[in-house]
Amino acid sequence: MNPTTFADRRAFESLDRTDLADRQLVRLNQMLKIAQSGKGVNAERLANVRLPLDWQQVQQLPFTFKSDLITNDDTWAANRTFELDRYVRFHRTSGTHGKPLVVVDTAEDWQWWIDTWQFVLDAAEVTDKDRAFMAFSFGPFIGFWSANDALVRRGALVIPGGGLDTQTRLDLIFSSSATIVLCTPTYAMRMAEVAAGHQMDLKTTQVQKIIVAGEPGGSIPEVRDRIEQAWGATVIDHSGATEIGPWGYMDPQRRGLRIVESEFVAEFISVDRNAPAEEGELSELILTSLGRHGCPVIRYRTGDLVRPVWSNLKDNHFVLLEGGVLGRADDMVIIRGVNVFPSSLERIIRQFDDVAEFRIVAFRDRQMDALRIEIECEHDATSTAVQNALKTGLGLRMDVARVDSLPRFEAKGRRFVDQR
Repeated sequence: MNPTTFADRRAFESLDRTDLADRQLVRLNQMLKIAQSGKGVNAERLANVRLPLDWQQVQQLPFTFKSDLITNDDTWAANRTFELDRYVRFHRTSGTHGKPLVVVDTAEDWQWWIDTWQFVLDAAEVTDKDRAFMAFSFGPFIGFWSANDALVRRGALVIPGGGLDTQTRLDLIFSSSATIVLCTPTYAMRMAEVAAGHQMDLKTTQVQKIIVAGEPGGSIPEVRDRIEQAWGATVIDHSGATEIGPWGYMDPQRRGLRIVESEFVAEFISVDRNAPAEEGELSELILTSLGRHGCPVIRYRTGDLVRPVWSNLKDNHFVLLEGGVLGRADDMVIIRGVNVFPSSLERIIRQFDDVAEFRIVAFRDRQMDALRIEIECEHDATSTAVQNALKTGLGLRMDVARVDSLPRFEAKGRRFVDQR
């Protein structure tokens, strides 16, 4: 049932939500039956479950946490359904939040990845005339490889940038006449910084679209604007995870991300009430994959914080996450009763062109959480201006210090330092 053509994908988006839920439940029970008859943690949890389930029974299934997917020897995914010889792909998470996690995919699962990625490429209006530059290292992280194969499937010319330094990648973007660049928001800004240092005008390239993921930046207007101004290109955000799949793509009006509900069941748990969330409420995103039978996740606690909207949506009825992924539950800091996310701070800090880079340091001050902001900038007055903007925007006063230099990143930025 994976929608493999543009018309199929549009048809699924336009389904009435009741019809969509009915189709999801059929596929969910098919996946649960396969997982139940296999091996691993899912088979153990489903051993005494009588299928098929209705939605009320689905909500009685236990949540899955990342720790549930890690085996004792850290070698293979604990949610692997089949014997190892059934699998053809090996990948591993970046380890940004905890221990790296290994996943494996069958040939059928990998095709599901490629098919589901087409929602992202639709949003970016990618065609077989495009030339896509992959500004990644091509290590074991899955996102680079799935994007590469999805672009090949669409007929685009794919240009790998693995193993090259930033200057060489920029040279190749110019010389290859790339029309699309895929990278993290952080690295899009880093390439712009290096280009400016070498008097290279990115607006003279053929690049028209920059497809980003891995961080909230693509859905933060201030970050998006900075990238678009430097490149003269449109930023397209999307979201996915190694253990889940490519689950989100940018809303055409750029209000946030749409969840690919033809391939994922989404639930939302209120941060404040620890109960099913109401529309627009700050929530943790819970996802169940429907088409990845070899390594499925069932009611997976992603740790991503979102605000879902599912009513009054016109042509596309897939749930909308306003503002995209707002942050992660483990990065949220409560300062004097206010929930503060790194993305909220970045939205304000990126308004200042003088700030080349920044870092957020969380620490304990007399048994309470506190934050300190470090910024790399040219002028002393900028730190005061940022401090005032944070107080106005968030209603909080926090120390902002100017520093000589801060680290640069070629993949996900690691600007949040937790010293608590």
